[in-house]
Amino acid sequence: MGNRLSRRALLRQTGCGFGLLGLQSLLSASPLLPREPHFTPRVKRVIFLFMHGGPSHLDTFDPKPRLYADNGKPVPFKRGLTFGEGSVNGLMKPLWEFQQHGQSAIPVSSLFPNVAKCADDLCVIRSMVGDGVDHGAALLQLHTGVFSFKRPSLGAWLLYGLGTENQNLPGFVTIKPSLGHGGQNNWSNSFLPGEFQGTALGNSAMKVEEIANHPVPYLGKAAPTDEQWYELELLRKINRTHVERNDHDPELEARIQAFELAFRMQAQAPQAFEVEKESDATKRLYGYDNPVTRDFAWQCMLARRLCERGVRVVQCWHSYKWDQHSELLKLHTQNAAEVDQPIGGLLTDLKGRGLLSDTLVIWGGEFGRTPWAQNEDGRDHNPYGYTIWMAGAGIKRGFIYGATDDFGYHAVENRMHLHDLHATVLHLMGLDHLKLTYPFGGRQFRLTDVAGSVHHEIFS
Repeated sequence: MGNRLSRRALLRQTGCGFGLLGLQSLLSASPLLPREPHFTPRVKRVIFLFMHGGPSHLDTFDPKPRLYADNGKPVPFKRGLTFGEGSVNGLMKPLWEFQQHGQSAIPVSSLFPNVAKCADDLCVIRSMVGDGVDHGAALLQLHTGVFSFKRPSLGAWLLYGLGTENQNLPGFVTIKPSLGHGGQNNWSNSFLPGEFQGTALGNSAMKVEEIANHPVPYLGKAAPTDEQWYELELLRKINRTHVERNDHDPELEARIQAFELAFRMQAQAPQAFEVEKESDATKRLYGYDNPVTRDFAWQCMLARRLCERGVRVVQCWHSYKWDQHSELLKLHTQNAAEVDQPIGGLLTDLKGRGLLSDTLVIWGGEFGRTPWAQNEDGRDHNPYGYTIWMAGAGIKRGFIYGATDDFGYHAVENRMHLHDLHATVLHLMGLDHLKLTYPFGGRQFRLTDVAGSVHHEIFS
């Protein structure tokens, strides 16, 4: 896969303007039309439930008996680089009780009673590893594969490789993302063509009602269609001089495409965002009727509705709440209460509608937490061994993969680096991470850079 002629450049060189944009099948739609994968995919779409801040794997999905036995004792091993060097206390046991759930007997802490009911659908990966100790670096590496440069995000690579099934909705949507810790770089197209960028629905500081009433910038509701075409034509004329000087200005391309997509979205977006029309039973399932769970319930219901309409990648952000350097007991309890029922509802609803058979759901943060205490009952950042889980298409269910050491600090069995995670997700979607490349700056780039291995062991 390589460079394409810019759509702006094509319009200029053929003497066309927005008057011919009705030829969507030849111009505007073509870069995003569904494309053949490298091989038969196991998954059609991805929902990523991102717990921004780094939930404690030791208090959620990776119980460690050794920590109960050695609670309060000095740390007996060499620590890696940490974020809070000056506040290291003794080892700290998990603050919640674990029980085994389902026929698979997967241990889940009491923080997640609703997710625990879905234990037999989970593939719990206890051996995740990243390189970023701070949030900014860790978020960028999780989303883009690198922690020190601007690179295309996983969602952008998936659109580039596969296209999208619905030309009137974005192929990659990120709901209520954080504007910190890399901000839009976490869903950026970077050097990929602008049509592969993620579309942000609001941000983490906005209330659900603000976003639901006006989900996407430039999406007008009152202006007649012909007036909006005139607006787009005016924008084209304003930018014409710049376009003629530079046939492929990614930022200008992305900006213009955002306006065009917003125009096309008016046909289907209002219906997609009508979460209020869900049945009362569905709203109760997700916890939409509860002020505590309402926000994330709305995100999860919207994610399902978007997936039903052909959106390839959807990310829900619970941001920025999981960074408990102190008050772990209080704040992890509060955080889990906000997301547990919506997540359990999403898994149950997807399964009931037959969508879980071709949808991959991923849950996790940018890293885990340390086995020692910080500031009495907090935990520091830990990228050396932590947990995520997957559910749905293509993966083993009721399955635990990998392991950390006796203290839950380092991954020691079936270590899965973030490059491996990306390679594995691409493989599930039918893409070979070694072949999904794009030429830029004199070299071929890929999501996994020069690393990454597919972990076939988790496949069903």
